[in-house]
Amino acid sequence: MSLQSLPDDFLWGVATSAQQIEGAFDEAGRGESIWDRFARAPGNIADRSDAKIACDHYHRWRDDFDLLKWLGVGAYRFSISWSRVLPDGSGAANPAGLDFYDALVDGLLALGIQPFVTLNHWDLPQALQERGGWTSRATVDAFAHYVDAVSRRLGDRVGHWATHNEPWCMAHLGYEKGVHAPGLRVPSASLRVAHHLLLSHGRAVEVLRRNAAGAEIGIVLILTSVHPASDSQADRDAARHLDGSFNRWYLDPLYRGRYPEDAVADRVRLGHLASPDLPFVKPGDLEVIATPTDFLGVNYYSRSVVKSGPAAAPIAVQVVSDDELTAMGWEVYPQGLREALERVKRDYAPARIYLTENGAAFPDEPGPSAHLADVRRVDYLRSHVAAAQQAISLGVPLHGYFVWSLMDNFEWGQGFSKRFGLFHVDYSTQRRTPRESAFWYRDRVSAGAVGSAVRQHHTRRQP
Repeated sequence: MSLQSLPDDFLWGVATSAQQIEGAFDEAGRGESIWDRFARAPGNIADRSDAKIACDHYHRWRDDFDLLKWLGVGAYRFSISWSRVLPDGSGAANPAGLDFYDALVDGLLALGIQPFVTLNHWDLPQALQERGGWTSRATVDAFAHYVDAVSRRLGDRVGHWATHNEPWCMAHLGYEKGVHAPGLRVPSASLRVAHHLLLSHGRAVEVLRRNAAGAEIGIVLILTSVHPASDSQADRDAARHLDGSFNRWYLDPLYRGRYPEDAVADRVRLGHLASPDLPFVKPGDLEVIATPTDFLGVNYYSRSVVKSGPAAAPIAVQVVSDDELTAMGWEVYPQGLREALERVKRDYAPARIYLTENGAAFPDEPGPSAHLADVRRVDYLRSHVAAAQQAISLGVPLHGYFVWSLMDNFEWGQGFSKRFGLFHVDYSTQRRTPRESAFWYRDRVSAGAVGSAVRQHHTRRQP
């Protein structure tokens, strides 16, 4: 596919999140987040680290913006720390917190880079968790209040808003599996959490329409292409089950105003629901959830291959050798990205789609030059960009691609042991060093810049 066939407004960008890079966990009035508390408990973080300093982006953001300028990206996706803006989760906003994000937005605009803001990237204020967290319907109101405070300050300059990042992760990993904050293992609670996240999304869209007139508003979901391990009916049913709980549990309410009946039945059969009545759904909720939006953000990393397990629940199957997996244990399967994007277009028809995260963690490889060799990451990105372009050629309304991540960061339960960054971070010195993938992406952005304009070829000068 030619570069000229990209949409004229196509955005090339990179992504980060507040909890993973900012640090300054107790400075300038910031309150505690659930991830601050979760990381303090023994055994929750693989390398026993925490995000108190992380990448020190709170103090180094101007230097980090030089990296964005060097890459030549047209957009930067970052998140707001709810705890930095509302330390108690509610009440009066912290002026210093709003000032920080105000400066970030102005700094990006001065460089000609579009801010792409995510309002909730998993870091709920701990004060709200102690009042029930996302299991409490009151948190829906608290989120609307938070969104109002942020968008009244930034709504005149931010043109792209995402309400939540990956509600599946918050609900499933945080409240059902317990491997993410807040570390609970209550399947029935996870369904309530998912509903409250979706409901708060709908409420937030209404607030953003009022405070950020003309901006594009959406939500970010992590999606996977689900394949049965065999053609048996049992394995095909397991694939349907996973697709229902992972993909359709979020897509169907957003675009069809209902939860998928087969996925509800699966939850009843497994004992996660007492009945299919969904007692946490109140009259009018689904209409709020299905409030029209301007885009769907899609995060894609790998496909899922499953077989039928006990009680017909899906079990993941590894179909490639260990040395073909990323450092996270995920298969590299770019065609799954095209499949996921085509499916969303066919079944849900969002007006616009942004690929809001795509990337891979790999260990660095020895290289002869000053920058770090990461051939496997370059191959991963190249193949997934090609899959995204193929999806566009098939009519998918894809308008942007964001690499996860700008730099290495605190990778949640893996701590600092997994590295996704275009830039390597030495956490002892906070030095950022470009990997080969940073050079590759800079060249790719230059060749396919916004409007498909081709810029002058870059020399291989480091930032």
